[in-house]
Amino acid sequence: MTRPLPLLACLLVCCLVSGLAAAKPKDGNAAPAEPVDYRSDHFYLHTDLPPSDAQELLERLETMLELISTYWARPCLGIIECYVVVDLAHWPTGMIPEEGLAHIKAGAGVTSVTTLSSGGQSLSRSVVYSVADRGTPQHEAVHAYCGQTFGTTGPVWYSEGMAEMGQYWRKDDTSVQIHEGVLDYLRSSTPKSIDEIVHAEEFTGDSWQNYAWRWALCHLLAYNTNYASRFRPLGLAFLKKEPTSFEEAYGDMTREIEFEYHFFLSHLDQGFRNDLCSWDWQRKFRAPKGSAALTSKIKADHGWQPSGAIVAAGADYQCKATGSWQTAKDAQPRSADGVERELRNRDHQTGGETDNDPDEVNEGEKGDAIDDADGRLMGVVLSDDDENYRLSEPFELGGDVTFTAPADGKLYLRCRDSWGKLADNKGTLTVKIKAKRNASRARE
Repeated sequence: MTRPLPLLACLLVCCLVSGLAAAKPKDGNAAPAEPVDYRSDHFYLHTDLPPSDAQELLERLETMLELISTYWARPCLGIIECYVVVDLAHWPTGMIPEEGLAHIKAGAGVTSVTTLSSGGQSLSRSVVYSVADRGTPQHEAVHAYCGQTFGTTGPVWYSEGMAEMGQYWRKDDTSVQIHEGVLDYLRSSTPKSIDEIVHAEEFTGDSWQNYAWRWALCHLLAYNTNYASRFRPLGLAFLKKEPTSFEEAYGDMTREIEFEYHFFLSHLDQGFRNDLCSWDWQRKFRAPKGSAALTSKIKADHGWQPSGAIVAAGADYQCKATGSWQTAKDAQPRSADGVERELRNRDHQTGGETDNDPDEVNEGEKGDAIDDADGRLMGVVLSDDDENYRLSEPFELGGDVTFTAPADGKLYLRCRDSWGKLADNKGTLTVKIKAKRNASRARE
């Protein structure tokens, strides 16, 4: 016989609350001989972690929950129960239900979601079972939040991709910060296509490699300024079980997403910012003609940015850039030639050569090495054959140079710096691109 929903809700809450009066954390940081129970506003944690580690885990879980609750605009409903295991030898037989024990023995985690329905209403309860590494409890807690709040976690690619993001999410930081092993794998592997990620017959728990590709796609879509505004509504539709699909959300942006997805993987590094490296697909381009120059503002802390100029392969163009920028927070300002302004001014006054050794490096505020070539204005040509976008090899520009276009297409510019270190750059250059005599055949 089915119980009325209010009674079911009361029974569930009482079950959780009764456990909240369990043993308090022990003093010190020695691993307990048996599991201890801890609680926070939204989590009820059973673990054999040392007390300070258990409290640190609860703080991380609460911070992550605040971030994902804000992202999905839904508060967490109820308490999420978690079993987090350092060593199964500490746990009495039968304390961990069988549904979670096998996954913990395998060095992984799983989330159990139980939904009770009555009278057209439903109530979901999630329980996390996880090994005590740094990422797995947070990954599983994302599933638990979705299951408990929405009653579902969405399709596999979205569910696991967002859970992988959850274990890395930090407040006010959208940069890539992933496990080195995952970074090395994504850098060295042939990229899995978006279609393979979204439509392959894959399943939860299949492989960490598949999880890595799902993370990469979700991270791109969540933070790239071209796609983020559609990604959140798409995810909410998945979680609300509304009819939708990846194609419905992004069908008119397929080529651009494929290009930026492969670009992201090609330049992946710790600290990479998709929001700073989003490509501007809206800027209008035209071929420079006569003596008129096309002007653009190029920011030091962004990736490739549009110059507004269409160039022709083999044709010559003049590039003039004014202003200065910095490639680290407290670094000396540099010109478009990548030369520190102080050295440039001193040598101009003395008529001497700069004493910058090309092999010498300077130190920024954080001790990051700053190569003397960093800060140089760089160019690349984006070609479009109506099927695929292609990039030329990047080439050096500078403050006042003539260059030969390596391909037909649109000229993009950026400040030379490591892709994972753009965020602390400062400054903007004003760049003017003018055609030389043999550039008249550039196509509009």
